[in-house]
Order: sequence, then C-alpha cells, then structure tokens
Amino acid sequence: MLTLGLATVAAAQAPDGPQPDAPAPATTPVATAAKPASTGEKILVPTGTRIGVVLENGISTSTAKAGDSVYFRTSFPITINNKVVVPVGTYLRGEVTESKRPGHVKGKGELRIRLFTMVFPNGYTVDMNAEPHSSDATNVSTDAEGKMTGPGGKGKDATTIATTTAAGAGIGAIAGGGKGAGIGAGIGGVAGLAAVLLSRGPDAQLPRGSSMDLQLEHDLQLDADQIQYKNVGQPSTTVVVQPASN
Repeated sequence: MLTLGLATVAAAQAPDGPQPDAPAPATTPVATAAKPASTGEKILVPTGTRIGVVLENGISTSTAKAGDSVYFRTSFPITINNKVVVPVGTYLRGEVTESKRPGHVKGKGELRIRLFTMVFPNGYTVDMNAEPHSSDATNVSTDAEGKMTGPGGKGKDATTIATTTAAGAGIGAIAGGGKGAGIGAGIGGVAGLAAVLLSRGPDAQLPRGSSMDLQLEHDLQLDADQIQYKNVGQPSTTVVVQPASN
C-alpha cells in the first residue's frame, strides 16, 4: 500500500499558479448630518429703535472715568414682522465716554455712555451704536444727545451760606450787641462760604438695576441664520424623575 505524507497531499490539492489576494471586507459608509445651507438673509433693526435695558453695574460721577466699561441686559424683546429678533436677556456692553463731577460752587455732574456690542443668548455677537434716551434713576435727566445730568446744588449752596451767616449774626448779637452781630455775621458768612468751597454738589448716579431706554444711532444688521429662536417667552418644562421602586 502506498502511503502519502500530509505535505504531499496538501501540495497536490493546491491549485497551480499565483493566487489572487483575498477581497477586502466590505465597509459600511458613515452617515453624516447635512449642515443646513446659510440663507444669507439679513434682518435690519432700523435707526431710532428703542431698547429697554437694565443696568448691571452702578455708575457715579464720583468714581467713573472715560473708558470704564458698562454692562446692560435687555428687559423687553425687539420684534420685526411678528418675530423676536432680540430676545430678553441679550447683553450689551459699552463705555463711559465722559464723566464730569459737579463743581464746588456751581455746575452739575455729567455722564455720557455709549453702547457698542450686543451679545445674544446663543453667543452671536454684533456691533451696534446706541445711547441712553431716558432713565428711571432719581434726579438724573437725559437730553436728546444722550448726556445724563445730575441734580444741581447751586440753590442749596446759597441757602447754606445765608443760613450760616444768619446764625453767625445771632451768635454775635448775643455776645456783643449790634457790633457783635456784624462780627458774627462776617464770621458766619466766611465759615459758610468756606464750607461750600470745600464741598461739591451732588454727583450724578445710576444705581445697579436702573431701567434705561436706549436708542439706536445707526441701523443694526443681524444674520437671520443666527437668530432662529424657538419657544421664546414660553415657560420651561420641568421633568420630575420618580425614584425607582424596590
């Protein structure tokens, strides 16, 4: 009986010639989400539009100087064609452009600020140009050019001098009759005048939380693709997770 080795049998069963490479395993294509194409649509918020805001940091002519940052957030939405384009909670940043303290005898505290950056809740940031038009801050008035002026102190200062002079005259009269009254009046007048010259009038102050009305000085152009808000102004839904039962 003829017996063949295993190597001989394997060689006999193998086909002649070079063998083709084994086919690569098939791969499944990875699906990628299609990015929506930009429409390029622009939304224009026109010059003169009023923006209701709340001040985030207090300002006073006693400490403020040109270049100091000021921060606001919108307190009322802006709509165009029945669509919210600037929602509540949008932040605005600006600077103090002028700060003038009241004088010792006359003059009022004056402030000027300008807003130049708007940051939307989704991070979208645009340049803007707006100035204050009105404020609910006590004893601060705003003119048509955006200058905010504090209360005056001239009348109060004059009253202080007159009152102090009269008090000095009374003291002098008690001390030395008519002649003493004149001396006392002079002393009282000088003392009152010195007190006025060494002090300033009331500063213009805008406390934190003050409500203000801004006005756009130039058109505000927005990218429609960046302000696609849904359910703006709708109450949020709270999901209550029940504990697992044993």
